Order: sequence, then structure tokens, then C-alpha cells
Amino acid sequence: MNYIGIDLGTSSVKLLLTAPDGRVLTTASRSYPCSFPHPGWSEQDPDLWIEATWDALKELLADTDKSQIGGIATAGQMHGLVALDDQDRPIRPAILWNDGRTVKEVDYLNNVIGRKVLSARTANIAFAGFTAPKILWMRENEPENYARIRRIMLPKDYITYKLSGVFATDYSDASGTLLLDVEHKDWSDDMLALCGLDRSQVPALYESYQAVGTILPKVAEEFGLPAGVKIVAGCGDNAGAAIGTNTVKDGTMNLSLGTSGTLFIASDTFKVDPTNALHSFDHASGRYHLMGCMLSAASCNMWWYETVLKTKDYGKETQGLTQDRMGRGHVYFLPYLMGERSPLNDAAARACFIGMTMDTSRLDMAQAVLEGVSFALRDSLEVARSQGIKVTHSCLVGGGAKSQVWQQMLANILNLRLDLPAVPEGPGFGAAILAMVADGVYPTVDQAAQALFSLRGSVEPDPEVVKRYDEQYQKFRLLYPALKEVFPKLG
Repeated sequence: MNYIGIDLGTSSVKLLLTAPDGRVLTTASRSYPCSFPHPGWSEQDPDLWIEATWDALKELLADTDKSQIGGIATAGQMHGLVALDDQDRPIRPAILWNDGRTVKEVDYLNNVIGRKVLSARTANIAFAGFTAPKILWMRENEPENYARIRRIMLPKDYITYKLSGVFATDYSDASGTLLLDVEHKDWSDDMLALCGLDRSQVPALYESYQAVGTILPKVAEEFGLPAGVKIVAGCGDNAGAAIGTNTVKDGTMNLSLGTSGTLFIASDTFKVDPTNALHSFDHASGRYHLMGCMLSAASCNMWWYETVLKTKDYGKETQGLTQDRMGRGHVYFLPYLMGERSPLNDAAARACFIGMTMDTSRLDMAQAVLEGVSFALRDSLEVARSQGIKVTHSCLVGGGAKSQVWQQMLANILNLRLDLPAVPEGPGFGAAILAMVADGVYPTVDQAAQALFSLRGSVEPDPEVVKRYDEQYQKFRLLYPALKEVFPKLG
């Protein structure tokens, strides 16, 4: 049998058809727009996800033996609020993970309800991207829409629902709602009550590798699939990438350079960052992980090249970024285009260039963008290191990871060996692995991830460049505190 992994991203959905030995047989993808109706807002129509996924699925299955499809699982963008009415139709566009409108609600949760209370209930504090603040925002600002809510779900679960008819989610994705008791793997009744919800309005909870049901007859008929295809709970996109890169053993790490940038550290035991700068979530393996997430990573590149410079030739723009330039730049970039999450938790933060002079070049600016994102990732890594977590190497995935210049720069700034997976489509590949486990091809996620993971290469840090970047990083760390009080005044 073969297995389908779906990666529901912010800008596109990517599908993989995977053999049980890990070979990717074919892929398909479709893009869709993201709406920014107000500064700091980010929304999408959930039915665009369905349209794009269905279209890509038809392409994926066009030249394959459909009778050999054993299971489908989805990994997807986390935290998005999909609110459904009594006909299971979206009430409004989904409010996405990188939406920053909930400043007031986050302040209420963290400073009135209190960080200690939230951390005791959910293992996390409130961040603007989390789901619970968005529910409170709807109650305050769209009371008519809020009153119509029959169910809430997360983005990838809307795909699962349309495939199976089952209202379900998994623990890894539910961890980012601020409604889940992460340690005990159950909805927090206190947090549900705080948001005016009850258990009938939230999905049933599953481990990521469990089947929630089988494909709906009408969907099976539409795609020519057998009736018994398992629809699997799946996971949040970062947990999916971790499974796809064999980041399941205690202390292993995965870095993702996608629209957002994430640092994911697997843990055998439940842990909470005492500063709450890193998120404490359930892992798709059945265990736990710590995660730092910056809101704008590779999207900073897209903004700089496509919006500002009006070019898509990324390689040409970085041709002159040789090793001798690294750690010697004079321009700094704060990558807070959508505010920032880990470890700052500041929706008011904004992006800016600092240090430009009359001889600053286009290449200097491009270098600063890459370095700024890398320094911001190091911020989260330093939090982990301060807690005694020792990381010597990490996998690297995501669209930004395709850049050899960025690979080397990150290795130097983080002072880590970066391993490059043979299958770079981390979340989708991880989802396909979960489908295999659900169908009994492998007994556990650990065994499946280990058996199917391989590398295409590694990038080692250069000790001399590491020293130069250490000095630059200390300067970078001065910038946000100096501007923190200015950002809210900018509006």
C-alpha cells in the first residue's frame, strides 16, 4: 500500500504520495491567497484549502493505482481559528497563526488571569497567534458571529473533517490552542469556560498516529479511492516536520525555515520553560517537545526580494555572499514584519534596518535580512541552552533551507552542524509516516521515523566565522530592547 501526506501551509498545500519504504512517488501542490484586511491581521477562507487540496489530490492520483492507497494524514499550519456554524460551514475567514490582532486579549490572559495560572492549566502563556485569544477577540468584536459558533477546529482538521466526516484533532496541534492541558492530554475545562465554550464545541482528541475513521463514501467515489482508506489524525506542521526528520529522541532538534521559523526540541518527559519563552507542547510521537517560533522567517526574504526589489531571482541577489563577508556586515535587520512570538511575545514589534551608511549596498541589505532571521532563531536557542539543554546538531528543513548561503550562515550563527534530510518536504513526509503507523506498516512512530529517514548532506560551522558572528549577535541583542518602547507608538 501507499500513503498520502498533506502539508497545509500558509501559502500553499503540498501533497506527497509515499511508498512504505519512504520513497516519494509523486507530489502535487496548489497555492492560495492570504488576506491582510488590516495591519497585523492575517486571514484565509477555509474553503480555499478544500478547493486547493481536492485539486492537488486529483493530480496526485492521476497516474497511480488508487486501490493501493492505505491512508491519508494531514500536517498543517497551527493555531488558526476555524469557527463553524450549525451547518458546519465557516462563519468567517479563519484567523491565522501569524495574526496579531489579539494584543488586548493576550494582555488580559497573561496579566489578569495570570501567567502562572495559564501555565498551570496549559503549560503555556498566551501569545497573539494562539487560538484562545482569537475566540475572546470574536466574543468582544464580533458577538453575532461568536453566538453562531457550534464548533471550533484547527486548519488541518477542517481537511480531516471533509475527508472523514469526523470532528477530531490531535494533541500536538491542540497544544497550541491554549485550551489543552498539555501534560495530561485533555481539554482544560477552566480554559473552555473562560472562552465561553463547552466540550461539545471542541474536537475529539487523538494521538497523531491514530486513525479517526475512514474516507467518506462520497469522497472515495469522487477520487476513485477504496472505501477503507484510513483518515489519520495527523499533527501540527512542526511536529510533522520533526517526524519527517527523525526528531523524536530526547534532545534531538529540528529547525524549519518556512514562512515562520521554528526551533523544535524533542523530549521524553514533560517540561515547561520557566520563562514561558518556549512553548511546551505534545509531540506527534506520543511524547513532548519544546518549541520556539518566530513569525517571519523565509517570508522576510519574500518580502525583501519580491515586494521591495520586485524580483524572484533569490540566487542572483545572494551571489556575492561569500564566507569572507559573513560576520563582517555593518547593517542589522530586525525581522518582526508581523510582530514577534518566541521569545519576545510582542505583537507590536516591527521590522527595521539599522546601521546603514552612504556605502551600504543592495547586497548588504540582503545579507542583513538573512542574518536577522538567523539571529532571531538563535534567541530561542539561547533560551534552551540557558536551561541546560545541550544541542550539538540539528536537521534543517523548509523553503529557506534550499539556500546554500543561508545553510552556512545559520550553521555559523548557531554554532551547530546542520543536517539536510534526503526528503526535504518535512511536514508532508511526517504526515505520510503517521499514516503508515496508523495502517500497521510500522509498530511505532519512532521505528518508522528511524527506518525512513536519511541525509543528503551536512553543513559544519566554521570556528573563525562563529567568533565573528558571536560578536555581531551581542550587538543584535541590544536593538530590540532599545526600540521596544518605540514600537507601540508607531501604530
